[in-house]
Amino acid sequence: MTVRVGVLGATGAVGQRCIQLLDGHSEFELAAVTASEDSAGKSYGEAAKWRVDSPIPDAVADLTVRETDPDAVPDDVDLLFSSLPSGVAAEVEPDFAEAGYVLSSNSSNDRLADDVPLVIPEINPDHLELLEVQRDERGWDGAVVKNPNCSTITMVPTLAALDQFGLERVHVSTLQAVSGAGYSGVSSMEILDNVIPHIGGEEEKMETESKKLLGEFDGAELARHDAEVSASCNRVPTIDGHLENVWAETERDVTEADVEDAFRGVESLDLPRSPDQLIEVFEDPSRPQPRLDRTLGGGMAIAAGGVQATPAGIQYNCLAHNTIRGAAGAAILNGELLDRDGWL
Repeated sequence: MTVRVGVLGATGAVGQRCIQLLDGHSEFELAAVTASEDSAGKSYGEAAKWRVDSPIPDAVADLTVRETDPDAVPDDVDLLFSSLPSGVAAEVEPDFAEAGYVLSSNSSNDRLADDVPLVIPEINPDHLELLEVQRDERGWDGAVVKNPNCSTITMVPTLAALDQFGLERVHVSTLQAVSGAGYSGVSSMEILDNVIPHIGGEEEKMETESKKLLGEFDGAELARHDAEVSASCNRVPTIDGHLENVWAETERDVTEADVEDAFRGVESLDLPRSPDQLIEVFEDPSRPQPRLDRTLGGGMAIAAGGVQATPAGIQYNCLAHNTIRGAAGAAILNGELLDRDGWL
C-alpha cells in the first residue's frame, strides 16, 4: 500500500535532498510540500532554488507549495518529513502531532526530550516504543520521531558495534563538510585554504545524542549509556561527507581483527533505503575518503578504516554522507521503519 507523505521546509537544503530521495520511492508518494509564507502559493519549481545534484522531479516541480500549518496539509497525508529550522520546528511540530500527523524530523529541537525517540533504525529501533509514552504524556494522536545530528550518526553505528566489548570512553575529532552548514552557512572566504576548529553546538550534540542512542529502553523510560564521550568538531573545505577520527576505550582488550569483525557484523535492515552493508570496512589505511566513499550504499552506508590498537584504545576513522545518511536519508529511513512497524 502506498503511503502519502509530505515534506515540511521543502525548499531548504535538507528538504530538497528529501525530495530527491523520495523520487521513485517504492512505498512513498510525495503529496504535499510546505515552506515559508513567501513561498506558499507558488509552484515548487518556482519557489525552490534547486541545488541538488540531479534535476528537480517533474511531478514535484508542479506541486503548489503550502503554508507550514496543519490546516494547510491534506488529511490523507500519513507521514511528514520535517526539515524545518529548529526554532520553527519547535513551534509547529507539536501542532502537527496534536492534529494527528506522524513526523519523522531532522530538526534538532527536542532530540534529547525524554519522550521523543532519537532513532537510527539499524541501532535502536526498539526506542520507537517511546511513542506510547509520548502519546500518553502529551495527548497526541500523532507523533514525533527524530534522527540524530549528522556527525553523531556517522560515529554511533561504530560505537554500537564496540559496545559488546564494554564501551567506556570515546574521543572523536571531526572533519565536517561545508554542506553541513547549509548553502549559505560558511562563506568561501572563510573556508577556502582554511579549517575552522569550532562548530557551534556540535560538540555537545555528539556528546549527548550518542549516549541517548546507545541507551536502553525498559518500556517506561530510557536510561542513557554511561560511556564518557568528548568531541572536537572542525569544518573543512569538502562539499559532502563527514570524516571522523575516533579513539574508543573498552572494558575488554580487543584486537584490530575483533573491531573489524564487529563493524562488519552490524546488520542492515530490509527497508527501501537500507544499504546492503551498514558499515563498510576498508583494509587500506588511507580510506575512507569523502570524495571516494561518501556515496557507498547510495549514501546510506558508514565507511570505516584505519583500525589500530593504540595505548589510548582502539583508533579508527569513519565517514558518512552528511546530507543523505546524516540528514534527509536518515529521516526517510525512520519513516520507513515507522511504516513497517505499524506506527502510521
